[in-house]
Amino acid sequence: MNQQNTFLSRLGQTSPFPFMLDIDRAEGIFIYDKSGKSYMDMIAGVAVNNIGHNHPKVVEALKTQIDRHLHVMVYGEFIQDAQSNFATTLTSLLPEQLNCVYTVNSGTEANEAALKLAKRVTGRSELVSFRGSYHGSTHGSLSVSGNEVKKIAFRPLLPDVRFLQFNSIVDLEQITIRTAGVIIETVQGDAGVRIPNEEFLSALRAKCDEVGALLIFDEIQCGMGRTGKLFAFEHFNVIPDVLTLGKALGGGMPIGALVSSTENLKEFTYNPMLGHITTFGGHPVICAAGNAALEVMRDELDFSEVNRLGALLEELIGANEEIIAIRRIGMMFAFDMVSAERVEKVVMKCMEKGLLSFWFLSHPYSFRLSPPLTISEQEIRQAASIINQVIEETKA
Repeated sequence: MNQQNTFLSRLGQTSPFPFMLDIDRAEGIFIYDKSGKSYMDMIAGVAVNNIGHNHPKVVEALKTQIDRHLHVMVYGEFIQDAQSNFATTLTSLLPEQLNCVYTVNSGTEANEAALKLAKRVTGRSELVSFRGSYHGSTHGSLSVSGNEVKKIAFRPLLPDVRFLQFNSIVDLEQITIRTAGVIIETVQGDAGVRIPNEEFLSALRAKCDEVGALLIFDEIQCGMGRTGKLFAFEHFNVIPDVLTLGKALGGGMPIGALVSSTENLKEFTYNPMLGHITTFGGHPVICAAGNAALEVMRDELDFSEVNRLGALLEELIGANEEIIAIRRIGMMFAFDMVSAERVEKVVMKCMEKGLLSFWFLSHPYSFRLSPPLTISEQEIRQAASIINQVIEETKA
């Protein structure tokens, strides 16, 4: 059985139409298939490889930790340098009230833990989310996600979930003393890069304070420099009670993190003990990679350059008359076109020409770009040239 047949018959599939690239290696902003063809990765593994593929400092940290030890005990029992170093670096980059980290294996696990924490801290049951949201595909995360098409086959989901209109201050009146927590993507990703205004997020913060609900910012996709600041909430001068992270946090390795105050996270320690547990969360090899990735973002990324190059790419592609609208923050892009079919043609033709883009689950009329934040101006111009050429070649 060849690799293609193995992929299709031995690995569970997420869609009938996988890209089917046979990957050999990756470095920087490029992925190489087994025929030697290079692909400019303008999607970064869907906002994962923010510092590029196989960053040497991440690779070095992985090798060093592998030589020391792998898994030694379930999370929370042994003192491990990799976990401690990761938590110290992460919290040093955050406001003081976000001073405690619970490390898990993925973004959706971080959101699951955040929902439990909100119920545990408040003693309430209602969860509030927003239309257009995407928080993951496990049962709890799916319950607070807005795409009904993806949810209907798996109902019943969590009860007592209320959905509000994103960016609507009026709707915030529906948050009450029954509400345990409000979960919101600081910038909505899957809905097509929907950016809130500061007035809305400030009103949301004030409403949660008024009724005693925990405010959860999901920055799994929009965090870790993607928006042109290390954390997206820095754009809006609003600090959440709980922050969830994933994707780019591990420098290409699988990780998620629930960040809150020490006081809040102690609620998982008592009544009941082991209120939240994980076997592989905080895996030392993954934490070593995460710590290295954080240090690269802290020490090497120039966020003014991220914003400058993001604006340049927006300008170069936005000049094309086939682009109806653009939503961008930092290097997080949605380019609207006339139809989903039009977007599909562009994405597939770009891949033929050696450039990887993607689409949105909940907004198929846009193609998405989220290149590595380490991309150069020359590479930005090259990518824009390819995309504009493809748009012209795929006109009806």
